[in-house]
Amino acid sequence: MKPSSSSHVRRVTELSVRHAIRNFMTATPHTIGRKQSLASAQDKMRECNLRHLPVLEGGLLAGVLSQRDAYFVETLAGVDPEKVAVEEAMSVDVYSVSLDTSLLEVARGMADHKYGCTVVTEGTRVVGIFTTVDALRALVAIAGPGGAT
Repeated sequence: MKPSSSSHVRRVTELSVRHAIRNFMTATPHTIGRKQSLASAQDKMRECNLRHLPVLEGGLLAGVLSQRDAYFVETLAGVDPEKVAVEEAMSVDVYSVSLDTSLLEVARGMADHKYGCTVVTEGTRVVGIFTTVDALRALVAIAGPGGAT
């Protein structure tokens, strides 16, 4: 028997809500100011076991610093990580989405553009980060035993 269209819409809506990025992101991520030193950022990344830090200026998202970019800049001749600001190494090309963006849309965008993370915002406020590790955890949650179909 074919389900009624209203029950189908309700099921799709439930799946969309359940699979919103808000349910899979790391909430309240560590951040750093764009004028902070690269050494300070590296210390925070090591202490907290992070590979991406949203960069803020005046509380607004200004970029993302990846561990790889920070290491690269540090290897350049004449670079002193204590004197170089985060803004010198960060990427300003940030993939950001709202809390209600679907997991599928985020994963597709990350894969298509080879992004290592997505910053999740609510208005102008950074409220989460979704990384490739979070994506793998989401896959396990959805496709693993007892996951959604």
